[in-house]
Amino acid sequence: MRLVLLGPPGVGKGTQGRRIAGEHHWALISTGEMLREGIARGTGLGFEARKRMEAGLLVPDDVMIGLVKERSAADDARDGFVLDGFPRTVVQANALDSMLQAREQRLDVAIGLDAPREELVRRLSARRECPICKRAYNLVSAPPRNGGDCDDHPGMKLVQREDDSEPTVRKRLEVYDEQTAPLIDYYRGQGRLREVTAEGSVEDVYRRLLQALSC
Repeated sequence: MRLVLLGPPGVGKGTQGRRIAGEHHWALISTGEMLREGIARGTGLGFEARKRMEAGLLVPDDVMIGLVKERSAADDARDGFVLDGFPRTVVQANALDSMLQAREQRLDVAIGLDAPREELVRRLSARRECPICKRAYNLVSAPPRNGGDCDDHPGMKLVQREDDSEPTVRKRLEVYDEQTAPLIDYYRGQGRLREVTAEGSVEDVYRRLLQALSC
């Protein structure tokens, strides 16, 4: 199966995508992780992506399309994949359909996750990560065991990513509403959209996601 997870920042696409991909042995293609890897390595793409991400803006379509085209052609994605963070614009959605058609493949379903905006701001503003291993935490829903230190690196204080500060979070949500939300109508018009409420526990949301997929 080839599926896309849609929804605003903080809605849980990464958490749900990682779980469903792992349990069904599908490749997880996270553009956010690919971009952050480029930032950590100091590549040209990473430098440009960092500037835009810190400002709450989207990375240009051509860059994202190139990343996904290469990654989705890998051997582990042959039998199925879960896309998290792509497409984010209708242009990207059209490009995804075209690249899959060229391989005689198709996107099976788009899952639209959503939650109230203030809840998303609260979730994102509480995110922290270890500067060494990049393990992610949430001070509200998944805090570290020992105060503000990484569980795997005692004494190492967790940090907030610059794109998770509250002003940037609100900017990211505005950008989503302007540029990414139209994808909901795009996939609804094709009959490929299945909508899932992302409120409640991680387990509750996962059960709804499986029901939507009829897995």
